[in-house]
Amino acid sequence: MTFHMRALVETIRTQTARFVGFDLDEGTSPEMTVDATDSKTADETPLWLQGRDAVVAATPAEDWRNGAPDYHLTNEVVPRERTTSHAAGSLEAIVEDLVRVFEMEVSHKHDPATWVSLVAEHYRGRVNGGPWQDAEEFARIGSYNILIGDNPFYDVAEETFESSHHTFHTAFPGGFFWEVLEVLSGPPAVTFRWRHWGRYEGEYKGHQPTGEQIEMFGVTIARVSDDLRILELEHFYDNNKLLGPLAHGCPVTKAQ
Repeated sequence: MTFHMRALVETIRTQTARFVGFDLDEGTSPEMTVDATDSKTADETPLWLQGRDAVVAATPAEDWRNGAPDYHLTNEVVPRERTTSHAAGSLEAIVEDLVRVFEMEVSHKHDPATWVSLVAEHYRGRVNGGPWQDAEEFARIGSYNILIGDNPFYDVAEETFESSHHTFHTAFPGGFFWEVLEVLSGPPAVTFRWRHWGRYEGEYKGHQPTGEQIEMFGVTIARVSDDLRILELEHFYDNNKLLGPLAHGCPVTKAQ
């Protein structure tokens, strides 16, 4: 680990140590920022902590499933619609950028060996205490199928990587956005609250859109390595908050 990386990690750990003894009655969380006066340049910050645009720029064309993704819509909408604002270099901002890079790589890069956001040979993820899945399984069936899972309103056994992306991109043609709300504990086990949101403006499995904004909230525990790459993601949330409104409360017909 380089000097700059070690200094970054130690700064984050020092900042998050303030959680100990934090008085909840104060109503606000302690400020957690990496010193903006650090003389080191951005080039010394690991690629996976520089954000999606930096990773896209550094990724060879052959690593993408279907070409490099374009996040101009996210960059326009999220600043306007998000409910939180994190200082550059804060732990919340770092966690948000890292998880966004992870989601991008799982969705758009076919080989886990090229995913810079995680340690591929050690990575595993699951939702709501379900079975763990490794990086190869995420690449095979996609994060949507793993992290949404089976549900009365979504038959995961009938879905593929491609069909799952088509289903949700159709239902949310304007995007389905994500933000970190609050970081509750720092490395190596980073626990944070998050929010997903988007407008239901496209068809979902024969159900017509309502135009309503759909929101869901959850908690994630991310275990990270010394250089802040992801080793494990464990998500907790109610997927009915997403799927119920999409299906108008009507369960899908399971394949026999």
